Amino acid sequence: MDNDEPLEPEIKDEPETEPAARNSDETFYCEAEASVAIEKEKPGGESSETDLEIEDTEKLFTTGQRELYLEACKLVGVVPVSYFIRNMEESYVNLNHHGLGPSGTKAIAIALVSNTSVVTLELADNCIMEEGTLSLVQMLQENYYLQDLNISNNDLGLKGASTISEFLQRNTSSLLNLQLSGNNFKDESAELFCQAFSANYRIKTLDLSHNEFSDKGGEHLGQMLALNIGLQSLDLSWNQFHTQGAVALCNGLRANVTLQKLDLSMNGFGNEGATALGEVLRLNNSLVHIDVSSNDISNEGVLKISKGLEFNESLKVLKLFLNPVSMDGATLLILSIKRNPKSKMEEIDISNVLVSEQFVKILDGVCAIHPQLDVTYKAVQGFSAKKELLLRTNPMKLIQSYADQHQITVIDFFKSLNPNGRMMMSVGDFWKAMIQDKVPMNPYQVRELIKKLAEKTGMVNFSFLKTEKR
Repeated sequence: MDNDEPLEPEIKDEPETEPAARNSDETFYCEAEASVAIEKEKPGGESSETDLEIEDTEKLFTTGQRELYLEACKLVGVVPVSYFIRNMEESYVNLNHHGLGPSGTKAIAIALVSNTSVVTLELADNCIMEEGTLSLVQMLQENYYLQDLNISNNDLGLKGASTISEFLQRNTSSLLNLQLSGNNFKDESAELFCQAFSANYRIKTLDLSHNEFSDKGGEHLGQMLALNIGLQSLDLSWNQFHTQGAVALCNGLRANVTLQKLDLSMNGFGNEGATALGEVLRLNNSLVHIDVSSNDISNEGVLKISKGLEFNESLKVLKLFLNPVSMDGATLLILSIKRNPKSKMEEIDISNVLVSEQFVKILDGVCAIHPQLDVTYKAVQGFSAKKELLLRTNPMKLIQSYADQHQITVIDFFKSLNPNGRMMMSVGDFWKAMIQDKVPMNPYQVRELIKKLAEKTGMVNFSFLKTEKR
């Protein structure tokens, strides 16, 4: 990562346009907005009386992006960041851990007002504080190109949450993804975010992990989920939600129709929270990915989740890693998938659970019906390391060995699986053909092969092998 350093000599040699005299931060801020004012009109109803308002559009033609940033640094009294100068015309700019502080952040914000290149901006761990947050939201009201912003680990607290909340309620920026992890947000901040995201429909991805939300915060965020119509991905991991907060969040999820990915890992849902989640899974048709790892959920809670899975038609990924679940609970999970012919489940993570050969046989039966399913468990009881390694031998190597023995190419082998000789076939048909074929391959290896060859359309495609020669 580049270090902050004074401007290099070669930059000084380049011609610079002498800036007009300015009396305040606000005057310089105003001039920075020129290109956006010309290129794109503001949304209807937006006030033109902002700190970023342009007074002299001639600045657009006399000051380049780099010069604008350098003058901003002079104005606020900070050393320019050489990395930013070199990358301010790129779409991705990573300024994490650069020690910008509020003044350095303000200089960056001034430069970005008229910037049309940067789409993703990383500003984690920069001690930007309330003043820096205010500079960023002022910039975002004028910049219609920035879509991804990471201001995690900046200890923004309640004041920062208030500034962000007020900004989000305006729905005026092009921002789609916002990371606010590790900012010392407590329940009062959760109330502010409830107000913001009950009205905001633009943000699609929100990260509020590693904060200090408790059950009261869960109630506020649950209300937000019930009203929000924009979020598609929400990360609430590493907070302090327990039973009351878990139930409140799940109550909100029951009314939500847009959220697809939810990370609630490293909280304290317990079995009562799992019961509420099971009810959500029974009713919800939008969630695709749920992570409730390390939530003190035992077999009792898994039973409730399994009941919901019997009716769910949307979930593809369920992570239950580091919960006190035994093989009996794991069996409940996979049998619930077997009972649901419309299940789209692709991945279940119970990678801390030690299973038996009987479980593996049951899983093979479930995969015969749902060949897309992949269950990650710790190991099989009684299996030696050598036997476990044999179980997981690369299936393509087995197919290559079979082809060599029969003096055919690998592509000839795959073509033989499909009666019409095409290079694609459904996952279900491929599973049946592989299990019945003469290649000595166990169900686990077939699943691995499907994961490698299958497309999102539910078809196995082996056309990439068509150039192989004998």
